[in-house]
Amino acid sequence: MKLGNKLFFLLILFLFTPNKIITEEKITSTPLINLNQIKPSFEEQDGKNENLIKKKALQKKVNKNVSLKTPHAVLMGLDKITAKSSKIIINLNEIESFGSLEIKILKCGKIKENNKLNDVAYMQVKDLTKTENEKVFIFNGWTFSSDPSITPFDHAIYDLQLINCNNV
Repeated sequence: MKLGNKLFFLLILFLFTPNKIITEEKITSTPLINLNQIKPSFEEQDGKNENLIKKKALQKKVNKNVSLKTPHAVLMGLDKITAKSSKIIINLNEIESFGSLEIKILKCGKIKENNKLNDVAYMQVKDLTKTENEKVFIFNGWTFSSDPSITPFDHAIYDLQLINCNNV
């Protein structure tokens, strides 16, 4: 027999023989995991830090409630790295920080367009990480709540969107 015929014969023999020779008929399973026994992968904080954080959050809420009586703008800030969004309330002509941004609302109001009320605000935004020229704003202009894509605010880490103007 030629070598080609031998290989063909072995291939046919291999394909048509029962596979019991190669495989085992034993099925193994993994044990089930009790989700209540899994510990978190993040570090747990002690009670002192939690109480301090709660006190600061409560003070911030109290300060914000006092400021709600004055004209203010409500912005939604997005941190693109952590994907966390925050509601930012800024009184007119006051500076508020969001991450490394410093935001100031100079004017805020409502306009009627196509029988709909839209909020508009004149906003100045500084990036505090860029210290080469402190007088330059990364954004200085009008922003619209109805269409945030009109606003050319572009930042690598943060995104700001006007939600509404209150008490104006």
